[in-house]
Amino acid sequence: MPFAVYVLGLAVFAQGTSEFMLSGLVSSIAADLGVPLSAAGLLTSAFAVGMVIGAPLMALFSRTWPRRRALLFFLAVFVAVHIAGALTPGYGVLLATRFVGAIANAGFWAVALTAAVAMVPDRLKGRATAVVVGGVTIACVVGVPAGAVLGERWGWRAAFWAVAAVSLPAFLAILRSVPGGPRPEAVPAPVSVRDELRVLTGPRLRPTLLTMALVQGATFCAFSYLEPLLTRATGLGAARVPAALALFGAGAFLGVTAAGRYAERWPTAFVTYGMAALALGWSALALTAARPLAVLALIPLLGMLAFGTGTALITRVLALAPGAPTLAGAFSTSAFNLGAAVGPWAGGLALDAGLGHRAPVWVSAVLMASALAVAGVRRADGTVSGVRVT
Repeated sequence: MPFAVYVLGLAVFAQGTSEFMLSGLVSSIAADLGVPLSAAGLLTSAFAVGMVIGAPLMALFSRTWPRRRALLFFLAVFVAVHIAGALTPGYGVLLATRFVGAIANAGFWAVALTAAVAMVPDRLKGRATAVVVGGVTIACVVGVPAGAVLGERWGWRAAFWAVAAVSLPAFLAILRSVPGGPRPEAVPAPVSVRDELRVLTGPRLRPTLLTMALVQGATFCAFSYLEPLLTRATGLGAARVPAALALFGAGAFLGVTAAGRYAERWPTAFVTYGMAALALGWSALALTAARPLAVLALIPLLGMLAFGTGTALITRVLALAPGAPTLAGAFSTSAFNLGAAVGPWAGGLALDAGLGHRAPVWVSAVLMASALAVAGVRRADGTVSGVRVT
């Protein structure tokens, strides 16, 4: 595996930490800037919206650039807005930096995914995708708890400075290790945007992207409300919550690793069985939420299944879209983050309706059932039309 692929994973680690670390910093941000908690919570929503919008737009913006130039540009913007966020005394500027940072993050993700698979032979493409996505899982295990500790000891601004500092080694490593020549698809003439969109919105890719959004929606719906589930339904003390979240992250890392090794060999079976197991797993978590041992056993298993299946779906999109070399990674990023935005919102609606702290987990189970239904319709359509769907 080229060193440059691991460098991309390091950069994604820093960006993943930024995306999720606010869950432990909302109260201190609200107190410091004199805004209500709901306003501080919008900082997370702004990041998610920026990721969904930014991925295709930034991929098009940098479409003819060499990949190294695009990656360095997006990472430089990401570092700059985190420095600005750490220095600003006002909420409005911080909100703007979160949105701009997310757009830069989305652009980096979109280019990094396609760059990683372009640097390896076909037999390693799944593993290269797993290394890049693995940066997010390590952020969940290490980066997010570390950001919470920094925020508690030295204030929320310290976490922003830390993200900028971690990004700088990745910037230098990309400068030295990622090939700087023109993109293969840009010589002699790039694929037209219309042709790329035709591939990505066609009958093969559209259901896969929708399935990915539903799977990620289920994952982040339950993950976003895991803390109140553990403390109020399971009865764990608040001090044990970080350990439980680390278990989820450790399982996610194992799932990404498994997807990198096995998803390309058995793509349909890997995704189908993973989604079915997730539907059962989220249901089991909701049913056994009052039993601490059962919950602690299920959490790493669900992390493994969720991120393993999600990574396999990203690999599948990239494999099915060789005719969309610029936008395949962008659409994967948008689908991933659309789920990350809609899932917590749906879980919040269930909580606001007074359905209890298990309700978001039940919503995750419903989203997984929907993902299975979409995948089933896709296979049925392929059978009816005489097309072998894999």
